[in-house]
Amino acid sequence: MPRVIVFDVNETLLDLRALEPHFERLFGNPAVLREWFGQVLQSALLGVVIGPYSDFGKVGRSALAMVAARHGVTLADSDREAIVGGMRTLPAHPDVAPGLAKLRDAGFRLATLTNSPPQVAEAQIANAGLSEYFERIMSVDAVESLKPASKVYEYGARTLGVPIGDMRLVAAHSWDVAGAMRAGARAAFVTRPGMVLDPLWEAPDIVGADISEVADRIIACGG
Repeated sequence: MPRVIVFDVNETLLDLRALEPHFERLFGNPAVLREWFGQVLQSALLGVVIGPYSDFGKVGRSALAMVAARHGVTLADSDREAIVGGMRTLPAHPDVAPGLAKLRDAGFRLATLTNSPPQVAEAQIANAGLSEYFERIMSVDAVESLKPASKVYEYGARTLGVPIGDMRLVAAHSWDVAGAMRAGARAAFVTRPGMVLDPLWEAPDIVGADISEVADRIIACGG
């Protein structure tokens, strides 16, 4: 059974809602945050399908320009930086540290695998106070492809020195879970508010409302 647990970062571990005040100020509606991040994911997935590779920061800025144009809003450089740069300082969901501690204390190896560029990923984990839990903070930049491309998950397993079947990805995005399983890894899905599994793809064997619940289920099944 997998003893190596790899976590997605944005939304899975970190709370994107911390950016809502910026969208309230600039667009008059905090819900535009979801529109923006949805566009980020759409653009990222398009890059996986047709290329070329663009890092997640560039994708985020491009998506923000699209959303601003859609709403007829003119953004200053400082506005764009407040949002895209704000990804570095997102807080962890309150369930994250307790859940990670459970897994660490049960003897699991923990790492992250994120679409964020390396410097951003390192800053995110450090600023959220989670560095102590992870042996590696891995970025897709190493293979110049965004998730859910199979080679990203293969890179994660290779970097951690395990067969991909011995790695489990934990994520709050159905496409991330599907990508990991398609590549041969196991997965666990976190049902953050608004997150549901896509019925087009096989469901993972572990589903939980938060990281703590997912951790309990991983420990109960031995990986």
